[in-house]
Amino acid sequence: MSPGLKKILIFGAVALVLFLLVSRPTESADTVRSALSWLRDGAEAIITFFQSLFA
Repeated sequence: MSPGLKKILIFGAVALVLFLLVSRPTESADTVRSALSWLRDGAEAIITFFQSLFA
């Protein structure tokens, strides 16, 4: 991927996130909360796996 295209994609992604935060703050917060919950569940599953492995 060319550096110019990479810059354009990053700028577009940042602009989209900012637009969603300004235009739909409640839905954006719910989305972030869901993503963090998903990451926490995944981390807990990995911890449980290693605890079971070494117990």
